[in-house]
Amino acid sequence: MLELYLIRHGIAAAPESYETDEERPLTDEGTQKTKKMAKRLSQLKLHFDLILTSPLVRARQTALILQTAGLSSQVEESDYLGFDGDIYNWLPWLETWHQGGGSCLALVGHEPNLGNWAETLVWGSPRGSLILKKAGVIGLTLPETGSPVGHSYLFWLVPPRLLL
Repeated sequence: MLELYLIRHGIAAAPESYETDEERPLTDEGTQKTKKMAKRLSQLKLHFDLILTSPLVRARQTALILQTAGLSSQVEESDYLGFDGDIYNWLPWLETWHQGGGSCLALVGHEPNLGNWAETLVWGSPRGSLILKKAGVIGLTLPETGSPVGHSYLFWLVPPRLLL
């Protein structure tokens, strides 16, 4: 069994405060709420073999908070999780990673991508129905073999207020 957790970055600074959107960091409130969310996930005994994060500052900061909370010893950046990331380009990476022994993966990224990816994995295509709040978590179970597209199961959709 492969468990996949999709985690949206915490609350970030306003876009007009930064030259590019990629540079926006977490706010103090975003940092504190993300730390509380990470602590709660740790209390629930979650542990990821790897945290794969978008290269954008706010996502990297979120991933590092998760790592600091003891949720994983490994964090890697991936362009697949940027704004223009395509799930179909990412799936070969996932297959290789899983064949290498990985069984529990966290992705830290952005909306609408994470919601669309979850819908694609569960229903076969994005429907715009799953919206992941900042510092929220979606949990999916992916099949051991074969394509996960349309064959995965949603087992967890948690807004941050339930984790704080």
